[in-house]
Amino acid sequence: MPQMIFVNLPVKDLETSKAFWSKLGFSFNDQFSDDKTACLVLSDTIFVMLLTEPRFKDFTKKEIADASSTTEAIFALSADSRERVDQLCDAALASGGSAANDPQDYGTMYGRSFQDPDHHLWEVMWMDPKAIEGQA
Repeated sequence: MPQMIFVNLPVKDLETSKAFWSKLGFSFNDQFSDDKTACLVLSDTIFVMLLTEPRFKDFTKKEIADASSTTEAIFALSADSRERVDQLCDAALASGGSAANDPQDYGTMYGRSFQDPDHHLWEVMWMDPKAIEGQA
């Protein structure tokens, strides 16, 4: 079985978060979701557990970071083309997300970023497969 990752993120309004990610074309695993938690499926091995803030608090003794004023982490997703980077980021902005940083274009690598409705910072990056293989 391949190794999987489950990222846990606090959200203020679970239904708003679910609607946002659904508009970006992602689905949820109902087996690991309930009225306080939604299991966002990014790939076969990558999941984001969207937890209401009270439920998130069950897992930590620390305060929850205010992502609107503090960067707790930057989550980077790969995309299979420059066009897919733009599609995903444009959909995020049209669905209640906000712009984060200026686009980055290095020729063989292209990326944009956005904040979700809870201000978590997401980057979407494309890298030229030839550059990854050392052929560019």
